[in-house]
Amino acid sequence: MEIIQGGVTAATGFSAAGLNAGIKNNVKKDMAMVFSKAPCVTAGTFTTNKVSAAPVKWDKNVVYNSEYAQAVVINSGVANACTGEEGYQACDTEAAAVAENMGIPKESVLVASTGVIGKQLPMDIIVKGINELPGKLADTLEAGTEAAEAIMTTDTRSKQVACTVEIGDKKVTVGGMCKGAGMIHPNMATMLCFITSDVSIDKACLQKMTSEIVDDSFNMISVDGDTSTNDTVLVLANGLAGNDTITCDSDDYDTFYEALSYVLTELSKMIAGDGEGCTCLFEAQVINASSKAQARTLAKAIITSSLTKAAIFGHDANWGRILCAMGYSGADFDPEKVDIYFESEAGKLKIVEDGKATDYSEEKATEILSKNPVVAIADVKEGDVKATAWGCDLTFDYVKINADYRS
Repeated sequence: MEIIQGGVTAATGFSAAGLNAGIKNNVKKDMAMVFSKAPCVTAGTFTTNKVSAAPVKWDKNVVYNSEYAQAVVINSGVANACTGEEGYQACDTEAAAVAENMGIPKESVLVASTGVIGKQLPMDIIVKGINELPGKLADTLEAGTEAAEAIMTTDTRSKQVACTVEIGDKKVTVGGMCKGAGMIHPNMATMLCFITSDVSIDKACLQKMTSEIVDDSFNMISVDGDTSTNDTVLVLANGLAGNDTITCDSDDYDTFYEALSYVLTELSKMIAGDGEGCTCLFEAQVINASSKAQARTLAKAIITSSLTKAAIFGHDANWGRILCAMGYSGADFDPEKVDIYFESEAGKLKIVEDGKATDYSEEKATEILSKNPVVAIADVKEGDVKATAWGCDLTFDYVKINADYRS
């Protein structure tokens, strides 16, 4: 696998655009489009929140019931959530406008929104933006970056990843972009993620693969414990690389799985590391667990603990908060067998052995915790299974951002 520069325009046949349509009433870009010149098999995962936004409902129908997809239109600033039938009709209007502009079926258009919940989309502005976006579509890195910038809300930076792998004698590319900084919690979050690839792959196989990888990537991140209404991961594959079509029993399954996993995992870490107000990415590794479920539960408990997150912000090696979070996670383990380490570019330090503090240096611990990222490793000594979760520290600025979000 080769890591390359790029995002949604890295794969053959995909173009993108971003612009300021005027939704946010400022100079920031707020609408984006991704388009494939060939029809795409599509997979998706969506929020588990019972309060799901209109675009989530629309996209589920396209992913599960349409033969293919070919375009995605995205807006930031207004979430189109809790908007009733009018909100769903807005999705239909968006898809129809894209279809008319691009000469494709309405049923092949995916839509996504992010922003404030409860407001109706300003459809005059949205349709105007959709009419302008096709003229800006390009397959360049710059166009992909503009699209990635247009979907941001409280993100401090755009998020893009791409890589290539060899499948048979063909080079296959996977690229993606995402947004998310707050209302982030396992089982999806207020995040949007769009993956493009020129791989030829069976649709059912792509869905199986996507769902499995999301469980180990986007479902293992948390910023603030809030699961959102709009969470969406969409994967589009147009087959233009020309490889033999991958099925679930193909020899090439694992090769493409690795590439898709890399892109989704790196994007997940970018979201966690850009959590609202945060100063560092906080990674929790649970090792030598008895089962995947145990490892995942313990790792997520560590990165979602507000007290632990605050300690990471203060560069305080308050390991009792980690062990406490593991204890209330619901997972069964023996706390008197647990070893805990802190690790960063400043080194690695064992601070707990068999559930008790070691004679560690507070100064060294503070040095390690002052870097970005910070890793906590919990060895439960019960098996050979591991899991990793990602979060961030909890800072004063998180409260400031969310106390003032709608203004």
